Amino acid sequence: MSFAQADIDAITLQLGRTPRGVIEVANRCSCGKPTVVATKPSLPDGEPFPTHFYLTCANLNSMIGTLEASGLMKEYEERLSTDKEFAEQYKKAHVDYLDRRNKHGLVDEITEISAGGMPNRVKCLHALVAHSLAVGPGINPIGDDALVRLGNWATKACVKESE
Repeated sequence: MSFAQADIDAITLQLGRTPRGVIEVANRCSCGKPTVVATKPSLPDGEPFPTHFYLTCANLNSMIGTLEASGLMKEYEERLSTDKEFAEQYKKAHVDYLDRRNKHGLVDEITEISAGGMPNRVKCLHALVAHSLAVGPGINPIGDDALVRLGNWATKACVKESE
């Protein structure tokens, strides 16, 4: 997906600031607004930026924050330590993330750093959900599961154009 100035304007409203290093809109809500952007691994000022898939929807961010506050991340970490298949899927998600980001340049400081705590921890559910939304189901098991737990999040996240 590409992006237009209208997308940058919408993302600016969503974030409350101008987005940096945007390559494309990687996912859109059913209303058409950007939900996830893909960013360069190095921001315009040269700062390394490991978060290739960045969640922009403020309402979805809030819903994910509620999941984080519920203790869900600890549950995922426990599952990573006891479920070998789940842990292996999560490691594959880490590799997928790196492969996708590295297509846009290599930055020494973040060569093996993906996002969200991958491949061994669960540090930021927002980044994991962004990865799932950007690449579709079946790649990031934690992001996928969080989206299932949110149910039909888009109907709750969308805001009218005038808001």
